[in-house]
Amino acid sequence: MQRRDFLIGSLSLLTVGPSILHAKVNPSSSPLQLFHTHTGENLEFAFAGPELDAPTRQSVNHFLRDFRTEQITEMDQALLYSLALLKQEVGNPDGTYEIISAYRSPKTNNMLRGKSSGVAKKSFHLQGRAIDIRLRGTQTSQLRDAAIGMKIGGVGYYKRSDFIHLDTGRVRAWRG
Repeated sequence: MQRRDFLIGSLSLLTVGPSILHAKVNPSSSPLQLFHTHTGENLEFAFAGPELDAPTRQSVNHFLRDFRTEQITEMDQALLYSLALLKQEVGNPDGTYEIISAYRSPKTNNMLRGKSSGVAKKSFHLQGRAIDIRLRGTQTSQLRDAAIGMKIGGVGYYKRSDFIHLDTGRVRAWRG
């Protein structure tokens, strides 16, 4: 009887285990809070799954617009979901992301390229697949290390400016 109880208990752990792991990194458990450093705007939204509903997507796309030209694009939802997972990963589920840059129009990207050699001609910002951030309450180096460890795409670390770049391109890392 003891062996049977042990086996039943072990099987229940196997079926419950993945649920516990999923709950540990469940981005819907706390909303994503964003503050745009250039516009002063705030936005808060939650995920019910890896994709946002249409009204929320529209609000997010407007919030992450090119603030210089007011142009809007469809932001990559995988990038947004990565932000939700990343703040869980660093143990700061209630932290607010400070957004330095998200979508960039070709006009803005060309202007920035003229001022800095660190701006890519074919930047993922142009496609709504990149974002430059910091997370309040988390050291930027810790945020960088977690993002690299998660292998969610490209991760750039800009220590002097105190932000990281995330994109949904191939997995790679660099320092700016």
